[in-house]
Amino acid sequence: MRQYHSGMPEATRSVVRAQLEEERNRLRAKLGEMGFGDNGALAFDGGFADSSQVTAERSEIEAVAASLSDTLHETEDALAKMDDGTYGHCESCNGEIGEARLEAMPSARFCIRCASTPR
Repeated sequence: MRQYHSGMPEATRSVVRAQLEEERNRLRAKLGEMGFGDNGALAFDGGFADSSQVTAERSEIEAVAASLSDTLHETEDALAKMDDGTYGHCESCNGEIGEARLEAMPSARFCIRCASTPR
C-alpha cells in the first residue's frame, strides 16, 4: 500500500483532513436543507397548484443538488484515500500531487500536469 503524500507534514495533513470533514458536513447539511435525504430522494409539497411550477423548481433543485452531490462524493473519496494511505497520489500518473495544490484543493484527484492535459 502506498503512503500519504511523502512531502506533506503531518500537521498539514491534519488541517487538510479537517477541511475535508468540514466540507463533507456542510454539503450533507445543504443537501438535507434542499430536501434530499440519505436516500437521495427529493420531497416536494404536493399542494402546489401549478404542476409546471413544480416541474421547473424540481429541475433547478435537482441540478444544484447533483453538483453538490458530486462534490460530496469527491470529498468522501479524498477522506477514504487518507484512510487507506493513497491520498496525495495522482489517479492518472500515480505521481505525487503537489502540496500547494492539495492545500488549495484538498479533494484534488490529479496532479497539475495531468489535470491540465485534455482527456
